[in-house]
Amino acid sequence: MSERLEDIAVQMVTGGRGLLAADESTSTIKKRFDAINLESTETSRRDYREMLFRSDEAMKKYISGVILFEETLFQKAADGTPFVDIIRAAGAIPGIKVDTGAKPMAKYPAETITEGLDGLGERLARYYEAGARFAKWRGVIAISSTLPTRGSVRANAQALARYAALCQEAGIVPIVEPECLMDGKPGDHNIDRCAEVTESTLRIVFEELADARVNLEGMILKPNMVIDGKNARKASVAEVAERTVKVLKATVPPAVPGIAFLSGGQTTEEATAHLSAINASGDLPWFVTFSYGRALQDSALKAWNGKQENVAAGQREFTHRAEMNSLAAKGNWKKDLEKAA
Repeated sequence: MSERLEDIAVQMVTGGRGLLAADESTSTIKKRFDAINLESTETSRRDYREMLFRSDEAMKKYISGVILFEETLFQKAADGTPFVDIIRAAGAIPGIKVDTGAKPMAKYPAETITEGLDGLGERLARYYEAGARFAKWRGVIAISSTLPTRGSVRANAQALARYAALCQEAGIVPIVEPECLMDGKPGDHNIDRCAEVTESTLRIVFEELADARVNLEGMILKPNMVIDGKNARKASVAEVAERTVKVLKATVPPAVPGIAFLSGGQTTEEATAHLSAINASGDLPWFVTFSYGRALQDSALKAWNGKQENVAAGQREFTHRAEMNSLAAKGNWKKDLEKAA
């Protein structure tokens, strides 16, 4: 595999393949396991992720890379094979979440700043040595009638840019993720407000990336779709696609090789339908694919249910969702394909 950042970035977003976000923190995976009455231990987390990573058809055909939590990057399967080796053997690229979470921002009520820059250069060298070839950092942008403030957007954009520059120096492709929340509080904003906030946020992010001398050809953008808040009316699939493409074309330079959307509070099927409609709109200057966590994993987690005898059932569900999103990444998903599963 090429070690050029530009080549790795293209490999991450092409061929109808996308990213599996399996970088849930220990506290987040505990909540997911609580829903199926499974205790979250190092062993149960290992077994769950092994079920996903050993889904050969899904991993080889539909998944270009896997975003890992630090524990998982260094973890081994039950038979002693490092997870990184299992992922690479499937032709996918291992990646790593490197931020340490969004923390309350001083003097900015209800807004956050993402931390994790201290010592990041040294950590990236260690992650590269372990096999990671891309990384992810998430900035969280609240939306309401009065939020976000320009100060919080600028601070998060500067952190994203500093992270991206450090990644590229370490030979790692940065995924730049400024997420304007659809499921934050109060979550009653309409699609117009989301479009306004997403556009202004992306403008500031790309200003900061330029100032930090980040090579746009060697990065991936992971944005939210332009969509109503979770407690507002639902725009149609066509409207979400149209508004999302309009905002991205206004803000994202064509030098960026790819956009890998987050699912961010959408249902499993909504995330697939919207991605397909965006790709079906045609004439996009970047490759557009998925970087989904829950939208790829939820049905597989429920089918697996923490039981060894359900591994094959969990893998079937994961493979189906990966295939549906692969079709969406080509603009070819149809709702009746879901019923055929």
